[in-house]
Amino acid sequence: MPSGPSTSNRRPLPIAVTCGEPSGIGPELAGMMWRALGDDVPFFLLGDPDHLPVGLPLSRIDHPSETLEAARTGLPVLPHPFAAPAVPGRPSPENAQGVIDVIAKAVHLVQSGEASAVTTMPIHKKALIDGAGFAYPGHTEFLAHLAGQDQVVMMLACDALRVVPVTIHIAVADVPTALTPDLLETTIRITHAALIRDFGLETPRLMVAGLNPHAGEGGAMGREEIDMITPVLRRLQDEGLQIKGPGSADTMFHAAARAGYDAAICMYHDQALIPIKTIDFSGGVNVTLGLPFVRTSPDHGTAFEIAGLGTADPTSSIAALKMAASMAAARARNGAN
Repeated sequence: MPSGPSTSNRRPLPIAVTCGEPSGIGPELAGMMWRALGDDVPFFLLGDPDHLPVGLPLSRIDHPSETLEAARTGLPVLPHPFAAPAVPGRPSPENAQGVIDVIAKAVHLVQSGEASAVTTMPIHKKALIDGAGFAYPGHTEFLAHLAGQDQVVMMLACDALRVVPVTIHIAVADVPTALTPDLLETTIRITHAALIRDFGLETPRLMVAGLNPHAGEGGAMGREEIDMITPVLRRLQDEGLQIKGPGSADTMFHAAARAGYDAAICMYHDQALIPIKTIDFSGGVNVTLGLPFVRTSPDHGTAFEIAGLGTADPTSSIAALKMAASMAAARARNGAN
């Protein structure tokens, strides 16, 4: 099934951008993205035109194929009517189902070959639970469900660094139990495959962090590195994967160290996210690896406290669009879905 821009003379397929929570900063970010990119990175917004900022030039479209022409005069919008108005900072339960339906529609469009990728604006999980009984922890799990995938991986990426946390939104006390050989191996394999397919790296270089300080210091500060992490890495190294580690996380993220690998595999949330948010707080992109289509998202939330003020920073959203376009093009070159 086609999922990337054409490598022939045909125009590249546009990116489907979901509106996210309409009472957050998503609507104003969509306008900022269009003003910054125009038709350089063709994308259309899936959402309710009535939720967009007053005065923003809009180009309503009936089909994604109209995106490039429409982008020359306004933000291309594929209308999806919602049940209620959007009040900045105050999510309405009546709009929850609309948010969910827009995500599903974007996935359908990319899987049917009418869009090249999906870029999602932030959602508010509590609003979706309260208004529509949303049964998923977040975007990533819902997208995996829509794609029929059992295992996907979260990557945070910027120009200077790519990081993948093996365990994500769990308490630090629960990490040693959740961190199994199967989970670590699956995460590494999905990351390795995605770096080839989506980022165009022929032989990806991976650096794997240890769990404990100083990577356990030979067992003096924990045995997870000896008993679990190292055997997995050796098995994958024997298959020919370029993997180093387990390394001490406190020496992995300075500039000289980063030059030696293409992605860092980290054992838990903060071990991965602190370095990337320190290096590029505004420009980080959330990427879901292991899906049959490209999905990116800005690395921030709905920011209800500033919604509607026009002060949101579009840097991460613009980076997410550009990364989606680049990844979709890489898939097309590789003939991958």
